[in-house]
Amino acid sequence: MTAALAEKGTHARVPAPQPPPPSGTRRTPERERAFDDVPRWQIYVPLGLYLLFTLVPFYWMLLFALRPAGSTSLVPWPLTFEHFDKVWNERSFGVFFQNSMLVGVATLVTTTLIALSGGYALARFDFRIKNGFMLALLCSQFIPGALMLVPLFEIFRELRMINSLGSVIIAETVFQLPLSIILISGFIKNVPVSLEEAAWVDGCSRFRAFRAVVLPLLRPGLIAVGSFAFVHSWNHFLFALMFLSRQDKQTVPVGLNTLIGSDSVDLGALAAGGVVAAVPVVIVFAFIQKWLITGFSAGAVKG
Repeated sequence: MTAALAEKGTHARVPAPQPPPPSGTRRTPERERAFDDVPRWQIYVPLGLYLLFTLVPFYWMLLFALRPAGSTSLVPWPLTFEHFDKVWNERSFGVFFQNSMLVGVATLVTTTLIALSGGYALARFDFRIKNGFMLALLCSQFIPGALMLVPLFEIFRELRMINSLGSVIIAETVFQLPLSIILISGFIKNVPVSLEEAAWVDGCSRFRAFRAVVLPLLRPGLIAVGSFAFVHSWNHFLFALMFLSRQDKQTVPVGLNTLIGSDSVDLGALAAGGVVAAVPVVIVFAFIQKWLITGFSAGAVKG
């Protein structure tokens, strides 16, 4: 009887199983609940003000590019493309666009390939001057490009590369490499070395293991590094101005500068040229934004 009472008391203390929460309900911690209780207007109003501050200059540029010359309307109607025809055909922006695209793509490819090899060496090998080399890469970011114009110009003059797009590509690549190597090195460190070791055990060489195992995992980081190399070389004005004097070799930023006269400025043509310069960058970031965010989040925390 005592055993039965003890067994009954034991069963009385066992909590009854709780039914599962109904579908659609979510148990959030206190911090998440506090965040959910924030009024939506406190989120949307600052975002709306930021978008207004950001998009108004773009609308103003489109307004001058699409409305007829001499019009003061705040709405681009009737639409006209005469300013685009003027800058593309009369001001040779078609040639400038082609030159800028060539410089941007070449800088993207060379920067990514060299940064990939240098970043792998820093991430996977230990050598005596490794820390000093990393410090030199970081310190090089404090050197403005204007200080290197004279030595670069003398070097390219001796190499007979003045008025050659190759001089701009080399200069842009050199100034993009330090930060790109550091970023790629961080991305490669996030890839466990055990994956490569497993490929080595299976008979792969180091290069084949890197190409088959590591390289596919670096896609977001490579897109992030390559996109910034492209955008920087596309928008950079100083190197193209100093190394390219022939009109058929100039790039879009230098072409925009030619639209500004000493006595007057053709605002419509200048706005149309600005749209031509901005559209490729907007399209690039619109297509790679997912990879860009993934790449920076992957390089921010070491796994």
